[in-house]
Amino acid sequence: MPTAVLTDSTACLPPELAEQAGVHVIPLHVTVGRQTLSEGVDISTSEVAELLRAGKEKVGTSRPAPGEFVEVYRALVQETGCDSIVSLHLSAAISGTVEAAQLAAAAVRDEVQVEVVDSRVLGMAMGYAAWSAADAAASGADLAGAAEVARARCAASATYFYVDSLEHLRRGGRVGAVQALLGSALAIKPLLTLAEGEVQLEERVRTRAKALARLETKCLEAATAVSSERGVDVAVHHLGWREQAEGVTDSLREALPADCRVDLVELGAVAGVHTGPGTLAVAVAPRV
Repeated sequence: MPTAVLTDSTACLPPELAEQAGVHVIPLHVTVGRQTLSEGVDISTSEVAELLRAGKEKVGTSRPAPGEFVEVYRALVQETGCDSIVSLHLSAAISGTVEAAQLAAAAVRDEVQVEVVDSRVLGMAMGYAAWSAADAAASGADLAGAAEVARARCAASATYFYVDSLEHLRRGGRVGAVQALLGSALAIKPLLTLAEGEVQLEERVRTRAKALARLETKCLEAATAVSSERGVDVAVHHLGWREQAEGVTDSLREALPADCRVDLVELGAVAGVHTGPGTLAVAVAPRV
């Protein structure tokens, strides 16, 4: 394979899908007290949810160090025989992962050509893009072509999500303190989105039920706006809220055309640290 595709664990790609797609994954880290744990290796999403509910230990996140990327890039060359790598990562506006990847790419430039792509998204909006890039590479696309497929699919995607509390986002600096305070004071249940790579308010809704109904409506509108020729993939994410997520998944499968893929995918541990239990998110990713 001339071009390999690497993404990070915030893409939330289930291991079986990553293997099927030929996508390689580097884990981000969850910090618990003084421990640093690799997402999906040393700590699971359910364990993060339990820690956040208990509130007894300080839980945070950290990016991979540039040296970790260097090791992974070199390992990919050895394992796959690739001569180039598309390195696709979560939005640089909310993480330093892209910066670490760029530093590592510069360090190995005499060994392998690495194109670092800022997805400006996370979750399966990025996971589906990595899948498409790997498929393009397997079909003969060069480094520039596979990277462009990843960028195009990320740019075409929409992600909407609901959190029961903005407190975890506020603590991590992912939304302004004023927005979090207003949401709490006015008993608003916000519907959020990723726009320009950042968490932004999509709508203010008064109740949880109305927020979830609007979430489903927004996702249906986004999915059905895509031409039937291209098709669309949809992923429903959750943290500690499987029953609700299953209901939304079933509703979307029933409402969308049969050729639309709808996956139920647990939110990753790193993203879960910043959204908290009671999170429901939907990624709508038009095929390119």
